[in-house]
Amino acid sequence: MEKPVTRISVRNLVEFILRSGDLDSRRGTMDKEAMLKGSRLHRKLQKQMGGDYRAEVALKRESSYEDLSIQVEGRADGIFTEEETTWIDEIKGIYGNVEKLEQPVAVHKAQAMCYGYIVAMEENLSSIGIQMTYANLDTEEIKRFREVFSIEDLSDWYQKLLDEYHKWLSYSLKWKKERNESLQNLEFPFPYREGQRKMVGSVYHSISAGRQIFIQAPTGVGKTMSTIFPAVRAVGEGKGETIFYLTAKTITRTVAEEAFAVLQEKGMKYKVVTITAKDKLCFMEETKCNPAHCPYAKGHFDRVNDAVYELWTSSHVYDRQTILGQAEKRQVCPFEMCLDLALWVDAVICDYNYVFDPTVHLKRFFGEGVGGDYIFLIDEAHNLVERGREMYSAAICKEDAVLARQKMKDKAPKLYRSLGKLNHQLKELQEECETYRILPGTGTITMMALKIQGEFDMFLEEHKDAELEDEVRQFYFDVRNFLNIAELVDENYVVYAENGADGRFRLKLFCVNPAANLGEYLKKGRSAVFFSATLLPMGYYRKLLSCRADDYGIYVESPFSQEKRCILNACDVSTLYTRRSYEEYRRIAEYIAKTVWQKKGNYMVFFPSYKMLEEVYRIFDEEFSVNWVRCICQNSSMKESEREEFLEEFEHNQDSLVAFCIMGGIFSEGIDLMGEKLIGAIMVGTGLPQLGNEREILRSFYSEKGENGFDYAYRYPGMNKVLQAAGRVIRTREDKGVILLLDERFRQREYSSLFPVEWNDRKTCTLSNVEEQLKRFWEMAK
Repeated sequence: MEKPVTRISVRNLVEFILRSGDLDSRRGTMDKEAMLKGSRLHRKLQKQMGGDYRAEVALKRESSYEDLSIQVEGRADGIFTEEETTWIDEIKGIYGNVEKLEQPVAVHKAQAMCYGYIVAMEENLSSIGIQMTYANLDTEEIKRFREVFSIEDLSDWYQKLLDEYHKWLSYSLKWKKERNESLQNLEFPFPYREGQRKMVGSVYHSISAGRQIFIQAPTGVGKTMSTIFPAVRAVGEGKGETIFYLTAKTITRTVAEEAFAVLQEKGMKYKVVTITAKDKLCFMEETKCNPAHCPYAKGHFDRVNDAVYELWTSSHVYDRQTILGQAEKRQVCPFEMCLDLALWVDAVICDYNYVFDPTVHLKRFFGEGVGGDYIFLIDEAHNLVERGREMYSAAICKEDAVLARQKMKDKAPKLYRSLGKLNHQLKELQEECETYRILPGTGTITMMALKIQGEFDMFLEEHKDAELEDEVRQFYFDVRNFLNIAELVDENYVVYAENGADGRFRLKLFCVNPAANLGEYLKKGRSAVFFSATLLPMGYYRKLLSCRADDYGIYVESPFSQEKRCILNACDVSTLYTRRSYEEYRRIAEYIAKTVWQKKGNYMVFFPSYKMLEEVYRIFDEEFSVNWVRCICQNSSMKESEREEFLEEFEHNQDSLVAFCIMGGIFSEGIDLMGEKLIGAIMVGTGLPQLGNEREILRSFYSEKGENGFDYAYRYPGMNKVLQAAGRVIRTREDKGVILLLDERFRQREYSSLFPVEWNDRKTCTLSNVEEQLKRFWEMAK
């Protein structure tokens, strides 16, 4: 059999094997403008070197091992001959003072040494010179370092470098063979539920064809297993490689972990890592990634490769506790170690932003020019619309610029002056703006932001140990993000200025339709599966999540009996703003009371706002409370421990429990309260988002495109919240429960057409007959 060949660039090879030193977020990272400056400076220096100087020389060399071959390739900045010595020239552009450099950066020199070895071997040289050329990007001041190496020394050094990399590749090759063998006879781990076989087959065929699929499948079908199983089978047959299971909430990550665990119990060999947010993994009280603050950051890169290799080769499942344990043992940053480990595993469970966010995506997988045979399983895909808008939007706030200017006055005079000019530009814009104003573009503000970023980068380069104050650092990140997003602005964006309700003035690049931007990342993989219990209307989600015309779409019907749940729509109550009053709130409170009084158990009531929740709760407590009904209320600032305590109430309550919650909030999706833990959900209102500048911008944008702007801005997002909240009730075949819709608008065609097909048995009720209908249902459902 022909040996597999692994290709790697010189830069990636040395940066992976030879990285060393501290983890330090205080240092600026090279932006696109700096890269362009660097390219221009490269070309200028190359032209100055004379006629025998060969620029941008493509090089490659293949080295054979028993099990595989490694092809190292790259492009030397320059090769020239001087006094019978062949020299490799490696050019690096920096913002700092080149005169302060005492020696070349180790990985920069290693790149040049790799090129030197390849050239020496090709040309049969006994020695070769390495020249490191450092140039300041602004002043073009130059400093050079030179060293001559014998071919014997270079050969020994290069072989050790390659042997260290081969260690990783060799284990990976053996593991994948073992993994694929374990998948050959893997069977679906449960008896198929109704609709599940259809879903599994559809996902498998989509991955095989390298296409995308949208799946509307109700709660209880088993969506997680029905997507993971066909995906791992496809990987075993060579129809994909890394699986990314993407979620919006922590609890759905746990469900994915459990699904992989079930398959592993059935004999599947698969390495799975869950990426947890940095602040949740950090050992320190305050997350500051620099050696002055964190002992795990000091010398992190000296130890992290050994930490990753040991963990990777000794276990298969890498959850939060496993990551923390290994990081503590090896004294490295757990978050950065986790990201490095992700490169070598078979499946990554993580938040959407690690794939799609232009600022924090995993550059190892999704950086410029990087891609692979990735399979994207996108859970609760309805959430990706708003998350996508957030990820691809950016703003600059005038008040933040003023604060940053004040704090940098004595530290960076040039930056101070530039921030003053930016403030002046924003102030002029503010004077022409009442509430909000649509703009044709950003004008000269983008150029000023570019100047400010350059001066920030220069300051950070020259003051490597400086630690920016939190507000200044955040403004620096805001400027970088604004400039990155500015490059994406096209017909899917609206640029506007606003005097916000919070009293702050901002200029915003608002991504109205994120589909094109999401598509740029999806193109880096092989296939994507968008699935949710609430993906209706499917046409709306397809337009906002994908630009492809060949996407599949399927509707999986509910496997649950309609006789085990009762859906009632009240026709004598409304949550319209014009109808909100004590009388209407009392009517809602009485509906809640009459529902709860019919059968003891746990209920959730979902409101469109905290104000309405508080008003109705007060009336319910004063006029309808009884001693066997206990009430709890969600509040706007619940910590994680308080959320857990809130949900624990559903586990142990002996009488009736009524939980007053927010529609679209933390308790309205992604939680499992099965059986007797929850027997009723009451939806107060149609979930329409509150009026605001961006909602009105969305409405106008889509109306101008010939769509129903109100649907896109309000009705579709609102009804999604309603259906998600309603989905908390029936989770298994054994569950019985009530869904009560408190708003007469649900009877209108524009709303009722958005209900799932299986809701075709819903009935109308009034305050006078709701008890009778509920009593009849509970008697029949026994």
